[in-house]
Amino acid sequence: MTEILLLLAGLLGGAVNSLAGGGSFIVFPALLFAGVPPVLANASNTYAALPGYVSGAAGYWKSVAPYKDRLVVYGLIAAVFGYIGAELLLVVSDEQFSKVVPWLMAFAVLSFIFGNRINATLRARGGGRSGMKLLGTVLILSLLAAVSVYGGFFNAGLGILLLAFLAMAGMSDMHAMNGLKLFISSTIALVAVVRFIFNGSIDWYHGSIALVGVTTGGYVAARLARYIPTQWIRISVIVYGIAMTLYFFWTAYGAQG
Repeated sequence: MTEILLLLAGLLGGAVNSLAGGGSFIVFPALLFAGVPPVLANASNTYAALPGYVSGAAGYWKSVAPYKDRLVVYGLIAAVFGYIGAELLLVVSDEQFSKVVPWLMAFAVLSFIFGNRINATLRARGGGRSGMKLLGTVLILSLLAAVSVYGGFFNAGLGILLLAFLAMAGMSDMHAMNGLKLFISSTIALVAVVRFIFNGSIDWYHGSIALVGVTTGGYVAARLARYIPTQWIRISVIVYGIAMTLYFFWTAYGAQG
């Protein structure tokens, strides 16, 4: 039953990632329910998500090509600070991480709920050359560094935060933004997974079952996307994310009270 649960969670999580984003809200809790310790579950979730990031980035390459001058800078920042985030994850205990998870989940869910509105506002106020002058290149790249640390530490909600960063960087082409988002996510996940491998922090058995599900679900959903109302998926993810956040708050704090 554990294997079936993880495979189904991976299939659903991969499909949700393709249709609306937020698949980690499904896969990460499933790994916890399968008995994987919190830190290993988080690392294994990043491992399971990596192939989807890479294939998605490749699929958006034509849209990203006009912005390829940004790839080196964004990639270096993502790699360095994504590694720092992964390193931070490895120095916390399972008990400490269990206390942090509810707050990370709440932050990720709120980012998911209000992400589109935030991105639209930032594109309207910060787009173009004047926006870059106003905010400053240093501030923009500092934001990417902070988001990369978050992504190396906790994968859920990373995509929404990266879209907000790209909007602040003056971008408005959603196809290019999605491509760069996936490129940066791939870089963060890759360095994090390599660090987790050297530390022995990936549950290969359970993580690989989730990986197969995520990859398959993402591919199938991409082929069937036009038949599935994205808004329904998005609402379901929000409801599920809120429920899981409340559950994690209860297990971390309420159950001890």
